[in-house]
Amino acid sequence: MLFAIFTTIFGTLMALLPICNPLISVGVLPGLTAHLSEAERARQVRRACYYMAGILTTFLLAGALIMDFFSISIPGLRIAGGMIVSFIGFRMLFPVERPAGLTNAAEEEAHNKDDISFTPLAMPFLSGPGSIAVVISMSSGLHAQNEMPLLLGYASVVAGIALTAWVAWLTLRAAAPLYRVLGENGINAVVRIMGFFLICIGVQFFINGVSNLLHDPTFMPQRVAASP
Repeated sequence: MLFAIFTTIFGTLMALLPICNPLISVGVLPGLTAHLSEAERARQVRRACYYMAGILTTFLLAGALIMDFFSISIPGLRIAGGMIVSFIGFRMLFPVERPAGLTNAAEEEAHNKDDISFTPLAMPFLSGPGSIAVVISMSSGLHAQNEMPLLLGYASVVAGIALTAWVAWLTLRAAAPLYRVLGENGINAVVRIMGFFLICIGVQFFINGVSNLLHDPTFMPQRVAASP
């Protein structure tokens, strides 16, 4: 059981970190917080990571209810989540304009805001549709596993979310030094590597969803062997 706990925590971190990808925020944070003091910038980053953990934990706990309310099957969620994650990965790997997801109007509004912790930092940068789809999928997976009690499984995923938020906080706290060391080209290179991993994760989600769908007797009735 202890191995299952650590596997769940580490798996949550590995699944969420490429999607949350705080390095994207590193590229835009200096511009968004140029009018703020160093102490206020640190407070905004800390609050953004709290919001991120709260948003993902909320969708994790409400995942089963959301799926039941909208009559979403586990294969359907995994296929849709895989498509979303793959699309985000393709945009990171082959950016058309810029890797970040702010329109000109939203960016101008963010520059004039004193509080950028919830939006755009926490959402959509750190906890967007891809990471939300992942935690909802994890919620459904917890109900299907029997390696550990359900509450312990939820606690392990929450611990993984908290660990991801902590890594994001460390990254954003070091935004200015990282930007100076890596530069625009270095950050873009790392973002593209993360995009490749996201595509792999999304394709695997899609494969798992299709596999579950093909083994679902309500979707693919098993042929009854003809009697001799």
